[in-house]
Amino acid sequence: MTDGNHTTSVAKRETKTIPIVMASESDPVGMGTVTSLARPGGNITGLSNLIEGLSAKRLEILTETLPGISRVAAILNPENPQAVSSFKEEQIAAQALAVQLQSVEVHGPNDFESAFQAASKSRTGALSVLSDALMFNHRTRILALAAKHKLPTMHTQSLWVEAGGLMSYGTYFPDLWRRAATYVDKILKGTKPADLPIEQPTKFELVINLNGKADRPHDSAESAGKGG
Repeated sequence: MTDGNHTTSVAKRETKTIPIVMASESDPVGMGTVTSLARPGGNITGLSNLIEGLSAKRLEILTETLPGISRVAAILNPENPQAVSSFKEEQIAAQALAVQLQSVEVHGPNDFESAFQAASKSRTGALSVLSDALMFNHRTRILALAAKHKLPTMHTQSLWVEAGGLMSYGTYFPDLWRRAATYVDKILKGTKPADLPIEQPTKFELVINLNGKADRPHDSAESAGKGG
């Protein structure tokens, strides 16, 4: 079982015969991991954490939570195709919401200071963090800079909120990991990975930081909303 694009790609290079179950991978078709979601082919199957519309929904929630903001900065690593795709989705949503969306690019740890200075200089009202490994590994620094520049933040995962961010909306990952176990069970009972369609998330959570405490209003299967 693998968790994330990097571990899946490493496992794929190592074997073409041993079954590989993805617990959480973004855009497995776009990354070339599998042929299609319905017919993955080969020895890889599992779950994707990507669903179209989540980036737009995050921007919508952010503007609803902070009424009156007219400009939002999206901080992203332009070398990450998924981050670029998410930004394009936010651009479309920003037009519908009558919000100006500013791209703030970072290529490495040395770019964070200048990125926040640029966002602050343009009178940005909030920050959307399009997370990838670079962002996640430096989340403490990013959140410290956001606090310094008084920028409320929106994130893709609840771990950011637990570290001090304002809010997150995205896939409920524990559900993916539990569902991945059912794939392992089916394969151990004889089903071929190529015959198991790759599933997308069905459960999402909105997590809000209330005075340092993360509140999860969408933390049950009944109340979890579907992205759109």
